[in-house]
Amino acid sequence: MGNAFACMPRKEHRGAAAVSRSKRMGSARSVRGGPKLTPAEEELLHRQALAMAIHQHLDSGGSMSRRIDAGASLSRRMAPGSTSSRRRGDLPDSVTNAKPAQIVLENLETKKIVLVHGEGFGAWCWYKTISHLEEAGLEPVALDLTGSGIDHTDTNSIATLADYSKPLIDYLDKLPEDEKVILVGHSCGGASVSYALEHCPKKISKAVFLTATMVKDGQRPFDVFSEELRSADVFLRESQFLVYGNGKDKPPTGLMFDKQQIKGLYFNQTPSKDMALAAVSMRPIPLAPIMEKLSLTPEKYGTVRRYFIQTLDDHMLSPDAQEKLVREDPPDGIFKIKGGDHCPFFSKPQSLNKILLEIAQIQAPAALLPGKASLEETVAEKS
Repeated sequence: MGNAFACMPRKEHRGAAAVSRSKRMGSARSVRGGPKLTPAEEELLHRQALAMAIHQHLDSGGSMSRRIDAGASLSRRMAPGSTSSRRRGDLPDSVTNAKPAQIVLENLETKKIVLVHGEGFGAWCWYKTISHLEEAGLEPVALDLTGSGIDHTDTNSIATLADYSKPLIDYLDKLPEDEKVILVGHSCGGASVSYALEHCPKKISKAVFLTATMVKDGQRPFDVFSEELRSADVFLRESQFLVYGNGKDKPPTGLMFDKQQIKGLYFNQTPSKDMALAAVSMRPIPLAPIMEKLSLTPEKYGTVRRYFIQTLDDHMLSPDAQEKLVREDPPDGIFKIKGGDHCPFFSKPQSLNKILLEIAQIQAPAALLPGKASLEETVAEKS
């Protein structure tokens, strides 16, 4: 499941500005298996990893061919070495429902795209996406949810999805009366997006679920992963990933995968430079928000157009699980990224950007109906 740039040209620096503060977060402590670093050592390590990531990304033209394989089932996905049996055919890197047109800013409903990170991540993970979207003339904003990124709230103290999503709701509440945004939620950030759709539907033009927990009414974000991670009761009883921030005699408060498990689940196609960035930046995952049932209504949640982006080499939320989500609650459009792992903002940033630009240009009423999107998805799968 599914959380300070140096020596950069001016254009890329603008794209990174929203997340530049992440360099100061003391998050190396979230990766187990090594001695505890001093704050000064954490600061230096984070600066070096981020500078290396940006430098290599720019020098290589935004791509890197190195791949690290990992398995497909939960037990195998956590250990590198095996490959997914999912059929992919000869799909291009990104498969969309229509040919992308050159972006025309005057025709957009909104130029503002709010990027909501997934579990354990922060605003820092969107640095490539921010750069690409700004170059296209859009206005991306990346937020840190409570206890994420540089928000210093203790993750063990987060008791509800409302607490976790508060920075997003506060941002939407402060928007001018006539201004709307496109929300993009990754992994368990999809739950915060759904929560926002229910509470601030008039502020949201479209919602994009990026291999995310697009839950239904009465469903928990954890339920999306239940077939992958066993039932909640068994998981809570037996999981070695649980964090007991309030003591072993109290209910668990969070989750923390170790470095090797994170690599196998999240980053099986991600360049090594971005894994290095994540290793010093990811934080423990608050448990309460992903175990909370959402209350979603047709009158609010149901009034906003939803789009789902599938990643076809995802070891955290398998392609089959993603297909089940869109089958049970059809969105207004379905898009696919070939070769994308659970974090396409790292592994396939250009393909992700292409799809986000296409979604931004879809006018109301939605040009894509659920039936049409599903049909074109099937054709692409067989090509």
